[in-house]
Amino acid sequence: MHQFLTNNREELIERCKHKVAQRPRRAATDEQLVHGIPMFLDQLTRTLAAEDDHQTALSTRISGPSGGDALVASEIGVSATRHGEELLDLGYTVDQVVHDYGDLCQAITDLAFERDAPFAVVEFRTLNRCLDNAIAGAVTEFSLLRDAQIADVHFAQEKKRLGFLVHELRNTLGIAVLAVRALELGNMAAGGATGAVLKRSLSTLGIQIDRAISELSGSPPRERQTIPLAAFIAEASMSARLNADLARCTLDVQAVDPTLMISANKELLHAALANLLQNAFKFTQVHTVVHLTAYAADDRILINVADHCGGLPLDGAARIFVPFLSHGGSSAGLGLGLSIARQSIEADMGTLTVRDVPGTGCVFTINLPRHSSHLQASHL
Repeated sequence: MHQFLTNNREELIERCKHKVAQRPRRAATDEQLVHGIPMFLDQLTRTLAAEDDHQTALSTRISGPSGGDALVASEIGVSATRHGEELLDLGYTVDQVVHDYGDLCQAITDLAFERDAPFAVVEFRTLNRCLDNAIAGAVTEFSLLRDAQIADVHFAQEKKRLGFLVHELRNTLGIAVLAVRALELGNMAAGGATGAVLKRSLSTLGIQIDRAISELSGSPPRERQTIPLAAFIAEASMSARLNADLARCTLDVQAVDPTLMISANKELLHAALANLLQNAFKFTQVHTVVHLTAYAADDRILINVADHCGGLPLDGAARIFVPFLSHGGSSAGLGLGLSIARQSIEADMGTLTVRDVPGTGCVFTINLPRHSSHLQASHL
């Protein structure tokens, strides 16, 4: 058999490549293929030649013993391990890893039948042993690395989820603390506007904790509701004014058409807008104005937060929504606020974009579908 494999090496490789080309998502480079079928074919040929010369130790060193040996690294085991790693990098599945080696076995069998080349039973046993050890090595490495990748992704997702929760809890608690200080310093009654901010912050804390518990228990998320836009903006601006005073700047809120409505998850949208406003107060220059506007544009609702931060750095617009990346050189936070805002808004079929105004600042725009009870009724 080793003479047959030597004489027909290129033909066998081409047949394997043809089978590979017909498999979905298979696009290995020539360099990657070297550590797959061609290398295995050469090792198989050398193993068969060693057995013909009764060099049992050399045969075992190349291809490993029957059933494999975890304590002894054969040549086939080492190259198959590398092949399994490369196949994972290319995005293959376990069955595709196995098929890579099965292709060669089928190619050898088909070509031998076509050329009427009989093989001894002992040679077929050697072929099966080499295939078995190669598949075991490739699949084992493939599975280990894939499991490690899955674990890394899971850890990153959990880190992001925990970061989002901590960020939101800290923001809400911060508003509550500011409201308490304002009540104490102003000797104000808890029934006023500042007291309402405190009550809402405490209520939001409870909602955020309940939402975290619901996610852990697998409960469905809160449903969207119809919200009067003017009331929503007024409620958000009450909390934002406390941050504006702390940042020594002014919040300007333009009047909102009282007939405008949106359909959204109120708590998530409120948290998103709060993050945008907090971001504006964090980076805007002192004694400047942060503008909050909300209006309709055809069938969309646009909510703008414009600051006076001086504008974005080069490529800042592309990086500003990346989580765990603090912007502006500040280490005060996790860099999650804008990422959370975008995720929350997209959950309500909206978008969040930023427009740079060089030398002046940034304009963040929430774009949401406009809710129309008249249009809704006409579709019933």
